[in-house]
Amino acid sequence: MTWLGAVRTAAGGLLRHKVQTIVIGLVLLISTASATLGFALLAVTNAPFDAAFSAQHGADVALMLNTTKASDAEIAATAKLSGVTAAVGPFGLAQVASSELDGQPFGGLRVVGRSNPSGPVDDLVVNAGHWVTGPGQIVLSGTPSPGGPQPLNVGSVLTIGTQKLTVVGFANSITNTADGWVEPSQVASLATPGLPATDEMLYRFASAGTYAQINADIVTVTKSLPKDAVSNNVSWLTAQTQSEGNGAIMEPFVVAFAVIGLVMAVLIVGNVVSGAVAAQYYRIGVLKSIGMSPGQVIMVYLSRSAIPAIIGVVIGVVVGNILAAPLLNTSAGAYGVGSQQVPWWASVAAPLGMLVLTLLAAFLPSLRAGRLSAVQAIAAGRAPKAGRGYFVHRLAGKLNLPRPVGIGLAQPFAKPARTAVTLAAIAFGACAVIFAFGLSSALGRAAQSQTHSATAPVLIQDQGPPQPGPITNGPPVPTAAQFTQLTSALSAQPGTAHYVAEYIDPVKVPDVSGNVNAFVYNGDASWIGWGIISGHWYDAPGEVDVNTAFLTQSGLAVGDTTTVTIGEVARGSLVPSAPSHVTQVTVKIVGEIFAPSSQPRIMGSPQTLPGIAIPANLGEYYVGLKPGTNVAGYVEGLNSEFGANGVWQAFPERGGQFYVVAGDLISILALMVAIAAGLGVLNTVLMTTRDKVHDMGIFKALGMRPGQTLTMVVCQVIPPAVIAGAIAAPAAVALTTATVKAMAGTAHTDVPASFTQVLPPSRLALLSLAALVIAVLGAMFPASWAARSRPATALRAE
Repeated sequence: MTWLGAVRTAAGGLLRHKVQTIVIGLVLLISTASATLGFALLAVTNAPFDAAFSAQHGADVALMLNTTKASDAEIAATAKLSGVTAAVGPFGLAQVASSELDGQPFGGLRVVGRSNPSGPVDDLVVNAGHWVTGPGQIVLSGTPSPGGPQPLNVGSVLTIGTQKLTVVGFANSITNTADGWVEPSQVASLATPGLPATDEMLYRFASAGTYAQINADIVTVTKSLPKDAVSNNVSWLTAQTQSEGNGAIMEPFVVAFAVIGLVMAVLIVGNVVSGAVAAQYYRIGVLKSIGMSPGQVIMVYLSRSAIPAIIGVVIGVVVGNILAAPLLNTSAGAYGVGSQQVPWWASVAAPLGMLVLTLLAAFLPSLRAGRLSAVQAIAAGRAPKAGRGYFVHRLAGKLNLPRPVGIGLAQPFAKPARTAVTLAAIAFGACAVIFAFGLSSALGRAAQSQTHSATAPVLIQDQGPPQPGPITNGPPVPTAAQFTQLTSALSAQPGTAHYVAEYIDPVKVPDVSGNVNAFVYNGDASWIGWGIISGHWYDAPGEVDVNTAFLTQSGLAVGDTTTVTIGEVARGSLVPSAPSHVTQVTVKIVGEIFAPSSQPRIMGSPQTLPGIAIPANLGEYYVGLKPGTNVAGYVEGLNSEFGANGVWQAFPERGGQFYVVAGDLISILALMVAIAAGLGVLNTVLMTTRDKVHDMGIFKALGMRPGQTLTMVVCQVIPPAVIAGAIAAPAAVALTTATVKAMAGTAHTDVPASFTQVLPPSRLALLSLAALVIAVLGAMFPASWAARSRPATALRAE
């Protein structure tokens, strides 16, 4: 036979075996898409902030400037100072004490007037909606979150004072230079009356890699301006720390899913292509008997695999980029960066890697087929090796199983290598599904512990209007009368179950360098629901709870005692006008709490940590509600009691956006892996069905009904699915535990045991059925084809 004849044979094989050709192309499509997505996810976990900071020309420093102290000309001149490489502004800035979104309290905002999102410094990325086109519009920082307790959407109405602004978009500033942006002409009308006019200036410096360099840069600018012109500053290092904290927490489970997806792609492609060649041994024997050379045989079957593979990987890389877009948008929101794209190398490496894998998987069985004699190839294609599966056939007969069930259950043992690969694919898919459920449950418990959204769904903060004068670090100190108004309103409000105030102030602990944040509650706070890693919540004077960062930095452990210094020594220069009064107390550490942070934290009662629970240190009130109380209605009623111009405002607990984003990402990735696993099962069952098409024709001729044929084919996947489920369950539990601990480690905390014990035996057994579901769904198409085919058609198809 000539080489041209071999080419025609390869093309004819593609047309004759349309289903197998389509399956190879479809498997390569899904696998390439999964590989592209996996490479993209691995890439975006590598220093996401640094990449976004470079792409968005992030500001090294944002300075807030008092325009009553410095003129526009003096501010503009700072752009030409030595060491300044780029600067934009000044932009008008309004400090808003309180606002409402769609009628619900939304909190304080820094609103900047900016006509264009792009620029040489702080190039903003609009990720939803559009930029402001005129007055009455605002673009908020962040991303839409329509599913949260307080939905954020394009089209929402933000009320500031008496003005209503329509949210027309969402944008990201990599260095958090504002909470919202409006037309420059509207800033003055939004500013709080009595406060000096303020501008924001953004800079990039030649040297700004450390806090020392940034402080030196700020000093250079400050010295060039009149005294007290600089009222505040924001450094890029602060934004980097926050972003890298989110990124580090995300990385473990993103990497886990990416690796699972890549391994699945390799397994499935290898199984599909090698199985497609091995399934044609009988035809290879026929071709060799009519004169086809070994080289021509290899070329025929490489071509039959390569042509649909090329089509599949080309479409797959496009699909991978399309699927990656929403995932990377979600990932960018979690990392706090503007945008993330599939790197160019991922779009090249994924299809090339899949093609190389396809050719290797096809070459080895093709080479073996080329070396076989015609008689050997025909014999290999007719039946499996003697003895395989016969023991299970005999066992099924002794158990009096229905004949279709027995034949189906014995089939996997006739092709052990193919079954092993299928089993691995099902196990990976089931592991991904169980892992996703476990990780979502663990993150749900972490979210409830950290945000207290289930136990304290309402927060109350002092949002009183700022008083005339320089910009301060916070709202004015509430008066005794205002505290009385708050407690009276809470007691009178239907639905109030309990409430407690939280006070925050820095203290000193001998074994910790720097300040320690002390949190003091003026009543029983055990109901708030802080996660206890070890020990217990404090319940007596002299007892405190601390976070993991405190224990790590101090070298202390639960059960140890230490000295806490409260007062002027701890505050240093933060409150220079505070009375000079220092208190030292000895405390016993009775519990380690889940509070992710690199900043050490200590918690106790006013009796244990005296002098902290004073009005000047008030953080917020936590409010627990009676069962069945509507949160939105409760907040609205409480705010009406406080009055429109009152010092207090109630807010619904918005929950942790990171946990929402992470949960969405986990669900999508698990679905992708499960689909890939089901596709691998479909291919294996299809090949096995085609191998047994002659037998099926005989079975049907002897009276096997379509339902029995369907049962026989589906039963082929039950043994590997059951084994895969048994393997996947403990593997998923171990992976969940390891991932949660890795995520916690990057957040400088340990986790309570309850966060990892989220899959009890009953639930784990139920989730293990995911292996069976994946296998059965993957087998249904070829099983349906086998059930519908007529005996004559099946015998001719051989």
